[in-house]
Amino acid sequence: MGTEILNMLTPKMIKDRPNTYTYTKSIAEYLVHEARGELPVAIFRPSIVGASWEEPVPGWVDNFNGPTGLLAAIGNGLLRNMIGDPSKTADIIPVDTASNMMIACSWITAVNRSAIGNVYHCTTGQLNKLTWGMVEKDSYKYFMKNPVNTVTRIPNPRFTKNLIHHEILMLFDHMIPAYIMDFFLWIQGKRTIFVKIQDRLRRSVGSLDFFTSNEWQFANGNLYMLLNKMTTEDQKTFNFDPKLIDWSKYMERYCLGTKQFVLKEELSELPRARKNLQRLQRINLFINVFGLIILWRLLMNRFTMAKSLWNFLMGWAVKIFKSLPTLMKAT
Repeated sequence: MGTEILNMLTPKMIKDRPNTYTYTKSIAEYLVHEARGELPVAIFRPSIVGASWEEPVPGWVDNFNGPTGLLAAIGNGLLRNMIGDPSKTADIIPVDTASNMMIACSWITAVNRSAIGNVYHCTTGQLNKLTWGMVEKDSYKYFMKNPVNTVTRIPNPRFTKNLIHHEILMLFDHMIPAYIMDFFLWIQGKRTIFVKIQDRLRRSVGSLDFFTSNEWQFANGNLYMLLNKMTTEDQKTFNFDPKLIDWSKYMERYCLGTKQFVLKEELSELPRARKNLQRLQRINLFINVFGLIILWRLLMNRFTMAKSLWNFLMGWAVKIFKSLPTLMKAT
């Protein structure tokens, strides 16, 4: 089919599903269920697969899929505003947790054929909740502690439920800075990139709005049924208990893993990256102070009350400054 026909048919086919990705997952499960016959088959459903918790090393990840792409853009300072509800569950599951549970599912399905057709949810939401607000807070905290080398702006991720607020932030915090940075690249004779990056980011992040604004309840009975059938030794070897995940430690590992394994940056370069971030903080402080001074001067010229308040504050500042020598002698 041509693109035009597909675009017409897609909404009718997927109906109330958010995208074709979830629709094709459903089709795959249906086909497996219909065609399994007497084969020992189970359905394994991980939620949002993220970086590893422990294996092969903490924070390991090898692609930009899912939350990793968001973290890379947050770390670079390119992604600062997203549609989402900070109180909703970010049902991220570490890749090694999902892998361990998948192996255990294969084992129990093969040895216990009465479990044929079972569905196993590998999720964390009802067992050890991580919210998008926690992702926002921790990604800021750990990218400030361990910044990426290519940071262009101070990392400052924010989720908002209000579409109008989001569009205002996108204009002033994304697009206008992107045009300004491209202007400086243009006058230096370099290729402009920041507006194009923002356009791509907007399309990419927009596809996640449905998932960052909603949450779901998953039944986890089969997860603990599976754990209880395993020996203590196997439980340690194939650990997939979501309650054992420390989300603050996990997010620090995830941010470092994104820097090290996806952005291909050496941890030995962290001191230089921190100096670069400190320079950006000083520039940001200067711009904010300069902007406030200009705004205040404009208000003073336009409003008598603002001018009176300015004169009052300056008068007090002069009095305090003059009294400093006397106060210092007294102490």
